[in-house]
Amino acid sequence: MNSLNKVKAAPLSGSSKALTILSQLLLPSQSPAMIEPGAEELGITTISRQEFDDIAILADCNHVLMRGMEVFRELMHQAGDSGREAWATTEIATERSRIQNAISFLQNICGAFNKEGLDVAVIKSLDHWPDLGSDLDLYTNADPSDVLRLMKQYFEARKASRSWGDRLAHKWNFKVPGLPELVEIHMGRLGQTGEQIAIANSIIRRSRLILVDNRAFRVPAVSDRILISTLQRMYRHFYFRLCDIIDSSLLVEGGAIDYEDLRSVATMAGIWEGAATYLVIVSDYVKQFRSEGLELPSFVKESAQFGGDRLYFRRDFLRVPILPESAALYASQLTALLLNRELKSTARLTLLPYLATAAAVGQKITGSDKGIW
Repeated sequence: MNSLNKVKAAPLSGSSKALTILSQLLLPSQSPAMIEPGAEELGITTISRQEFDDIAILADCNHVLMRGMEVFRELMHQAGDSGREAWATTEIATERSRIQNAISFLQNICGAFNKEGLDVAVIKSLDHWPDLGSDLDLYTNADPSDVLRLMKQYFEARKASRSWGDRLAHKWNFKVPGLPELVEIHMGRLGQTGEQIAIANSIIRRSRLILVDNRAFRVPAVSDRILISTLQRMYRHFYFRLCDIIDSSLLVEGGAIDYEDLRSVATMAGIWEGAATYLVIVSDYVKQFRSEGLELPSFVKESAQFGGDRLYFRRDFLRVPILPESAALYASQLTALLLNRELKSTARLTLLPYLATAAAVGQKITGSDKGIW
């Protein structure tokens, strides 16, 4: 059974045509014995301009626009479809211009931290390269007053308004002239309520240098990168972007993950079950578009609380059920923090259900949860 037939045999609940096409473009088979579907087999030689725009919009909000459009353009080139090839070329050029501007600012911001003798690492934003997220995320263990001074002195940055969640998470957003994206800086804490001290304390110490677009950036160790994604997807937003699937599957397939190290750090933070579940969800999603999922150690699969069969597609993202699945992970994290006698972190985490309730009420009344999350 080829990958295209696999998709037809096991569609994701609520999945859209745009999501299916993007997934087929970005999750090709890794088996040499399988013939990859071409443009005609994928049905993209007949899509309308509106359908293409739908794909581009979905790719953008899932942080896979560059990668998706590059594959789409190549397939259209092979099919001799210059018109649709040009659509993709235009999207790539526009997005590349945005990314080049943002990455230049990111380099300058990190350089300012280094000049001031302050530690900083880029989190999340560079995980998607050659794509880039909708804001620039940094982590520092510096004192907030030093960061606020730096951002004002070097970049004339203005603080964006902070939500309740921002204050608990100990993060600030900055508006920098000439940069459309917000700069989001986490200071000394991670997690939706700033409950994660254990992971935060190791970010800088375990960080590594990478080259991106011939620029050097300090980023988290691979295990910490997986844990940051786990916190974001399994304990905060309760949805996956397609980039999470693509990025994490590449780490697994490239043998980049030290699973023993991942388990050790995640257990200390109380989120091992969440990390294992995150990886199994990624593997199960990949399996829908291939003959098999990712190769994960047995202890990872055994620790997962649920799998990709619980995902459903709604409002542009792959959603994770909150009840009872994610609630159980929350309870496990809370118990671990209590056993570790991290009382302040425990107190912060107990505020999460009230914050989530307030956000839900605000969404229902005003149509937005801004000011809360």
